[in-house]
Amino acid sequence: MSSSTLPPPVDRFVQAVTQGDPQTFLSFFPKDGVVIDSGWRFAGHDAVRRWSDRELIGAHGRMTVKKVEQKKNVVTVRADWKSNFYTGPARFEFVLDGEQVRQLRIKGE
Repeated sequence: MSSSTLPPPVDRFVQAVTQGDPQTFLSFFPKDGVVIDSGWRFAGHDAVRRWSDRELIGAHGRMTVKKVEQKKNVVTVRADWKSNFYTGPARFEFVLDGEQVRQLRIKGE
């Protein structure tokens, strides 16, 4: 599936992760943004940055989008994920607030 099928903020988010750009990645979250990764919760820029440095960008993560669904402000991306820690199918659920990601929930499939 082409990244052009992703809503613009999610498309730019995926590009930032793929390019290994932590500053751009973090700019998608408001100061009180939240990541929930397999039940673990990371709230606020500092916590999200530390999590990304270990589990996402710091783990050389790469997302290959397979399917996108959107219901109002919630975008669910099913993707193949590859990183130093996990390789396999994953679901990324973005709760958008305009151009920002209010919350990102990640689960292995």
